[in-house]
Amino acid sequence: MTISILQSNYIPWKGYFDIIAKSDVFVLYDEVQYTKNDWRNRNIIFCQQRPTWLTIPVKQDNLTQLICDTKTATNNWNRKHMNSILLNYRKSRGFDYFEDELSTMYDFSSEYLSEINAHFIKTICRLLNIKTKIIDSRELNLQGDRNEKLVDACQKLSATHYLSGPAAKSYLSVDLFDQSGIQLRWMDYSDYSAYQQSSHVFSHQVSIIDLMLNVGAEARSYINLT
Repeated sequence: MTISILQSNYIPWKGYFDIIAKSDVFVLYDEVQYTKNDWRNRNIIFCQQRPTWLTIPVKQDNLTQLICDTKTATNNWNRKHMNSILLNYRKSRGFDYFEDELSTMYDFSSEYLSEINAHFIKTICRLLNIKTKIIDSRELNLQGDRNEKLVDACQKLSATHYLSGPAAKSYLSVDLFDQSGIQLRWMDYSDYSAYQQSSHVFSHQVSIIDLMLNVGAEARSYINLT
């Protein structure tokens, strides 16, 4: 049993969905501090061949505010984002393949950023035929410090392996996982194939929406899913 745990992001990049697909259970962990100018409420698409941020306006009342408590500042962001996507991708090769589902996905709205992100993540997983179980960390009542909570999640889910992104090597306690009988595995994001983008300079670090609308039904193969 392999689990992975990440904060929710808005329409994340393909690597985010790769780690979900390689897990049996994926935990959305939004019981942590909301970070401004991060991936929680924004991501990048290409507009007129240039990388452009799509940002959900949010209210930040204090510096200790949690992601799961963060609320949107407007109620029309979804229509604006969908219009930007339509304007810039309607001529893309994969646009017709995902158009109807994408439009339905953007009909959703909530006052809570976590709920919005979870909706988009789960919908995109369905469109890419990723069947991993996705749960909210609040269902687990996690205890301890940062590392102990990760181990606690593994134990409560009867995990044998914990799959993490490489950035976590700077803070994860390998010894704590070893002592708990849980094997750490590290994601490798280095072997993704390029695809045709509207930009002259290719970038992997964009929303998966860019991949889906550019390649259509072939999107799974570009995140190494057979």
